[in-house]
Amino acid sequence: MLILLPPSEGKTPAAAGEPVDPAALWLPKLATARARVLNRLIALCRRTSERSIADSLATLGLSAGQRDEITRNAALATAPAAPAASVYTGVLYEALSPATLEPAARDWLDRTAVVFSGLWGVVRLGDRIPAYRCSVGVTLPAVGGLTAHWKKALRPALDAATKGVPVLDLRSGAYAAMWAPPSPGDTASLRVLHERVVDGVARRSVVSHFNKATKGRLVRALAENQVTPTSIDDLVTALRDLKFTVEDSPAAPGRPRPLDVIVTDL
Repeated sequence: MLILLPPSEGKTPAAAGEPVDPAALWLPKLATARARVLNRLIALCRRTSERSIADSLATLGLSAGQRDEITRNAALATAPAAPAASVYTGVLYEALSPATLEPAARDWLDRTAVVFSGLWGVVRLGDRIPAYRCSVGVTLPAVGGLTAHWKKALRPALDAATKGVPVLDLRSGAYAAMWAPPSPGDTASLRVLHERVVDGVARRSVVSHFNKATKGRLVRALAENQVTPTSIDDLVTALRDLKFTVEDSPAAPGRPRPLDVIVTDL
């Protein structure tokens, strides 16, 4: 199985360590595509005039109060790198808490889960990266829109890596647009619904913050039990065995199989 995760906006910089090596990350065939984005991002953020800084902030979708992110990006070539599992620190990753997993569960996680990124394309949680700021919605000079850039680069590498493997897609929409699994029948997309009773009627709604936390807890439960499904049916059974309330529906032609995880407590 392969689990597809979004990155987190919040990141914790490494305190020490060697800089990132794009060729040492998962799927080294992506090294050239990674280096192209990295070099253009660094060049964009190294400009020091007030006008240039304002332009860099606008390009990256940042506010004037986030100038430190520009400074951080400018130093990415030499910044210390750490495992992605410790760099990404948003809600999903706090709930997943990779650092507190037992060694066997952590090994399972490092083999099974991958993170999509506007800068790196896709990395494993054990890959060493620096903290950065660059969403997939960015358009960089000489590179263009990062979604289109990664669509072209990721397709051959990831299509081969996922052949015959069930895929659980937990990405948000922007990152899901970077790559679509070639075998939708072997893929499940998952959303979290909050169910509550109002005037005696059960009502469901999509949640945001708790959507991420639930996905983190779900991946953690799979890791702790080192689940190895060979199909989406096996995955649904495993999640139910782990006490998740899962409802699945037939997939539309050419689309992943939709799974809903129902939660009553947030």
